[in-house]
Amino acid sequence: MKISRIARIGAIGAVAALALAGCAANEGGTGGSTDAPSSEAALSGSLVGSGSSAQQVAIQSWTAEFQKTNPDAVVEYDPAGSGAGRESFQQGAVNFAGSDRAFKTDEISAGGFGACVDGSDIVEIPAYVSPIAIVFTLDGIDSLDLDPATVAGIFAGKITKWNDPAIAATNDGVDLPDLAISPVHRSDKSGTTANFTDYLAQSAPDAWTWGSVEEWPGELGGESAEKTSGVANAVKGGQGLIGYIDSSQAADFASVSVKVGDEFVEHSAEGAAATLDASTVEDGRTEGDLAIAIDRTTDAAGAYPVLLVSYLIGCTEYEDENVAALTKAFFETAISAEGQDAAATNAGSAPISDDLRTKAQAAIDLIK
Repeated sequence: MKISRIARIGAIGAVAALALAGCAANEGGTGGSTDAPSSEAALSGSLVGSGSSAQQVAIQSWTAEFQKTNPDAVVEYDPAGSGAGRESFQQGAVNFAGSDRAFKTDEISAGGFGACVDGSDIVEIPAYVSPIAIVFTLDGIDSLDLDPATVAGIFAGKITKWNDPAIAATNDGVDLPDLAISPVHRSDKSGTTANFTDYLAQSAPDAWTWGSVEEWPGELGGESAEKTSGVANAVKGGQGLIGYIDSSQAADFASVSVKVGDEFVEHSAEGAAATLDASTVEDGRTEGDLAIAIDRTTDAAGAYPVLLVSYLIGCTEYEDENVAALTKAFFETAISAEGQDAAATNAGSAPISDDLRTKAQAAIDLIK
């Protein structure tokens, strides 16, 4: 199967431009030379991935770091969305996926991972941790305090005016307009949607009854847009709109501070990190599968529970040894202190803890 498009990743700040090739992947081993390099030699060849658009800026940053020591290696990444990335990985069209949710255990049990040697396990590395900002456009209002039930009520279509008593109750002194609320959601299968709806389902189950879903419930209506950038552009497009986007693209927006315990917390890398620290790895996962069960109901001081943990997903065993070496080295770059700092600087993500880095490295060591 051929990949529909491989996005050219531009430079950010002082990051050198990344040469990304056009589409294509062969079965089992996309790109790469046939000779496996020694662990001491610089790597060469092409590594192909697809998936999370929220992870795109981090991928840019990690690629720049990776190419410092591997100038002849090329990383091609199509930010087609988490669902599309996982599907391409399963079909063997790409060597790795970026996804804002891990594979579910029943999906893994069903097998069919075309990128991997038949029967090998997958590795899932939590490499990108980012707040999801709830952003809106209302003239003269830069921020709002909302509790989980109110956020859920807005996106469920039950709270329809900006001066609704539920919004006014937590925003004393704010001149709320008598204006219709226009929620914006992702039109594509999205890990950001899965994480956002997981927050709604965990924190306000009475107001949000659709569970944690990657595809927005069709009966709810509202305006839809493709990818993070599409939602951001839609919210910018008029008055009274509200949406959810990765924090890396929220700098120019008014945003919601959500109620956690007795305080209202704005989106921040520190808040996302505090929530991650209160969470654990899911039960029933294999040695290299570090899927995190995020605790969205934590009342830890400063925690911001509307976050996504985005994964790098690969195989424990590849047909092509050079592809295995490239994947292993790229994943190591991503979780390294340098890689995490670069992503934090460029994307506003929360660096993973040293403890999680140790666990991630053990998973990466399984790749061969």
